[in-house]
Amino acid sequence: MSDLLKMTATQARNLLLKKEISSVELLDAYQTAMEETKGLNNYVTPTFEVAKQMAMDADKAYSQGTASSLSGLPIGVKDLFCTKDIETTACSAILKGFLPSYESTVTSKVWKSGGVMLGKLNCDEFAMGSSNETSIFGPSVNPWSKKDGNNLSSGGSSGGSASSVAAGAALMSLGTDTGGSIRQPAAFCGVVGLKPTYGRCSRWGIVAFASSLDQAGPFTRTVEDSALIFSAMAGHDPKDSTSASLKVPNFSKAVHAGIEGLRIGIPAEYYVDGMDIDILELWKKGRAWLEQAGATIVDISLPHTKYALPCYYIIAPAEASSNLARYDGVKYGKRIEAETLDEMYELTRADGFGEEVQRRILIGTYALSAGYYDAYYLKAQQVRRLIKEDFDKAFNEVDAILTPTTPSPTFPLGAEVSDPITMYLNDVFTVPANLAGLPGISVPAGLSKQGLPLGLQLLASHFREDKLFSTASAIEKQAEFSLVPPRAAGDLQ
Repeated sequence: MSDLLKMTATQARNLLLKKEISSVELLDAYQTAMEETKGLNNYVTPTFEVAKQMAMDADKAYSQGTASSLSGLPIGVKDLFCTKDIETTACSAILKGFLPSYESTVTSKVWKSGGVMLGKLNCDEFAMGSSNETSIFGPSVNPWSKKDGNNLSSGGSSGGSASSVAAGAALMSLGTDTGGSIRQPAAFCGVVGLKPTYGRCSRWGIVAFASSLDQAGPFTRTVEDSALIFSAMAGHDPKDSTSASLKVPNFSKAVHAGIEGLRIGIPAEYYVDGMDIDILELWKKGRAWLEQAGATIVDISLPHTKYALPCYYIIAPAEASSNLARYDGVKYGKRIEAETLDEMYELTRADGFGEEVQRRILIGTYALSAGYYDAYYLKAQQVRRLIKEDFDKAFNEVDAILTPTTPSPTFPLGAEVSDPITMYLNDVFTVPANLAGLPGISVPAGLSKQGLPLGLQLLASHFREDKLFSTASAIEKQAEFSLVPPRAAGDLQ
């Protein structure tokens, strides 16, 4: 791997400030890495020319002393963020050829901070999936796959975002998390993945899946890098009514704050049947690491956790069925001509949506239908409130909560996609945070006996990402996870 690719974003920025490297040189290294790692199928729309101009502008800013926090740093973007005049498909056939006339608020903030756009990254169709296998472009491949073995899942839905950072084909990347779609792929690929508090980052310009659950967040190689890019992404947006009108603190300070005296909760309900033994052992290690760093461990209970998955898989499909009603072949996207309007709707949606998206639309429409709304959707919302109240009570006692990110390491592509229930169980540890609107972060902390990365998850109360960064940094220091995947840039033939 090129020396330029080995640097963290913070290190690269320091060298750019000292003018020891240029933004164009850094971009060239990453564009070469993108070519070398094409076999991982991470980028669905590379933006080489756009990136070149952005890098040149960044070098000009450095020479004039006007550089911003992300100036010259190469960043990939999940194909769920609308990018002006650049194809945005949500990896679905129904949006092929869609060129937005506007830029999402989050990406706009990143570009205004000087970030350089490498391209659009692969994901599950409309973010619906846990393995990146529902994408019309085919699955993203985990760089931890052996060159001569089965291709492994990079996780989902933000699989391309996680894989590109792990493979050295993006310095940082943007993803979205509806039920674990940042944290689960981060754990599978051995990178840091942050899901902020609901409302901390604007949802405007992000293709909607489930509006009360979706939240944008970054993938990075270190906790410090996560704080760097997150500070640029966060903030109030008048175009998003769910965006919180709160000042964005200096999250980089929190990374170095230490955790002496913090109370860390260990929830009994996260010990689930069938959990991989390696993950259980890592969870115990994480507990010991935090104690060694000065934290106090507290056993807690989150009694309604067992209802989180069924609750989520009623609310999320219900909101999806409503959000995806706009894709009907009339204003934009794919259209299948027919003799009547109803037939055009039916043919367009049947041909444009994949199997998993259709499944969730049907489940959601059923849950919202007359006669079933009270029994399913309303009941799920009531359970959601109880899950949030569990967390509220817990955070009266503790500053953060430590759990595994996933119940198992990554798996071979094709191994679980035929069984949607097994696939849904991948989200068992991540879904509760989305239902409660809490921030969560996954930190790479070890390897399984098969040599696959494993992550530990930290949760904090609403808008306390500072607690996440300080605690995650403590785990990162103890774990010393610095391993390079077998198919990272420079190694992939």
